[in-house]
Amino acid sequence: MNIQDIKPADGAKTSTKRIGRGIGSGMGKTSTRGHKGQWARSGGGVRPNFEGGQMPMTRRLPKVGFNNKRFAHVYNAINVDVLNRYNDGDVVDIDKLVADGIIRKTENYGLKIMGDGNLEKKLVIKADKFTASAIQKIEKAGGTAEVL
Repeated sequence: MNIQDIKPADGAKTSTKRIGRGIGSGMGKTSTRGHKGQWARSGGGVRPNFEGGQMPMTRRLPKVGFNNKRFAHVYNAINVDVLNRYNDGDVVDIDKLVADGIIRKTENYGLKIMGDGNLEKKLVIKADKFTASAIQKIEKAGGTAEVL
């Protein structure tokens, strides 16, 4: 078998119908559009969500919810179990986390420590915000949580 002998399976490739190319093609005259009417005209048809004059779905359904991202307080959030990689007595802040590659870019509102997982190291953690469970786990491990 050579490369020039390879061909697609029968029926896998079909040639496009050449519409409107004379009466002999079987698709001349009206070019498969039927007779007259909106759909037969050039540029005819309706817009995508048009439902024949019925009130469209987008206007029938109520508008709910609002997420004002412009004023959102975005933090770099990490869980306490991520901090187990540090040694006892280390001071952990956002600059150290960026330097160690745990955080890629700093957000406007700084660092938030969440309480998922367990902390086994005695650390001094400096952050802009802590959850209640995070403070509890840090103090249980013998560390301190300092709010900046």
